[in-house]
Amino acid sequence: MMALVSISLIAPLAIHIFLPLIPVVRASFAISEGLAGLTFSIALLAMSLSTLVYGALSDRYGRRRVLLSGLALFTLGSALSALAPSIGVLILGRTIQAIGAGCGVALSRAIARDAYGSEVLVKIFAYLTMAYTLGPMISPLLGGMLVDLSGWRSVFWLATAFGCLVILMAWLVLYETHVKEDAQQASAGFLRNYAALFSNARFNAFVLQTGFASGAFMASATAASYLMKGPLGRSATEFGLYFAIYPIGYLLGNLVSSKLSQRFSIETMVLAGALINAAAAAFQAVAILSGHLLPWIIFIPGGVMTFGQGIGIASAQVGAIRVIPSLSGTAAGIGACMPLLLGAAFSQLYSGLADGTPMPMVITVSLGAALALLSGIASYRLKPGR
Repeated sequence: MMALVSISLIAPLAIHIFLPLIPVVRASFAISEGLAGLTFSIALLAMSLSTLVYGALSDRYGRRRVLLSGLALFTLGSALSALAPSIGVLILGRTIQAIGAGCGVALSRAIARDAYGSEVLVKIFAYLTMAYTLGPMISPLLGGMLVDLSGWRSVFWLATAFGCLVILMAWLVLYETHVKEDAQQASAGFLRNYAALFSNARFNAFVLQTGFASGAFMASATAASYLMKGPLGRSATEFGLYFAIYPIGYLLGNLVSSKLSQRFSIETMVLAGALINAAAAAFQAVAILSGHLLPWIIFIPGGVMTFGQGIGIASAQVGAIRVIPSLSGTAAGIGACMPLLLGAAFSQLYSGLADGTPMPMVITVSLGAALALLSGIASYRLKPGR
């Protein structure tokens, strides 16, 4: 379990720790808000697409070999980003770093499914996600402190060192968990596997719900970085302190999920999380449209949104994996891809609309929360036996 936790922490080092850097990188390279936002959203996009490949490759070739290759790419990309002399090289480094980090997002859940079986998987996923939230809880604050003390490049040197440590741990501790029979069945063809999953309406509802909910969160997180540094005039360290509210909400949601997952159906948990997420986004929109812009207006509703995500996302991911058990790795990869893919889309949408006011935040967060609610309703209506 400790090895899986360490692997899960790779993603926050590619995503959340970079949030306090966005305004600083923009000033350092004298670039536009849209291009600065690209240094964040490109990582989400690259990671989302890589999870599809990792999941499918691990179904065919095994988890361990694919995982170690991804960890090596993460470490290489981190070092390249630390040395970047231009924005183009930084974007390249961020892309390589994120492609590598995708292995932890996709394979930690696939390995958990192999090792623990499907009966207790919701509970295991909830515990894994609770451990994962330590990364977003600590990394923005750590990144903000490093930026204020040593400059933005020090953040990437930290990621490089952590990557080397996790490679060593994975090499020494993790064993191959994927059985040959399942690998042979999954090798029939990547496209056929994807077609089998995406032709299932329940699978689509589950992965789209997690994707749109994560899109609302990523838009909120990106907006918070700009608004705290710009109109509110706060430091990167202060942003990191406030940002901890997001993962704390997610952690509490997963605690609730781990307690209730045996009492309520997956579809009920997914719908409940979507309703909470939408209600928090609506409250935030009303507060901002009423003329209030304070840190708590950004982060308290954001924490309630992530609480809802913590309740629903683990259940939705398990529901997606259970659709076709023999394609669990591919399903896990798609399930990990969708939050990152739509997170990248909504983050870049906000960056493209950003004008120094909170209105683009209202638009993008509300849109993501509304679409997540529709997907949650669809998953509930498609519940077997209804």
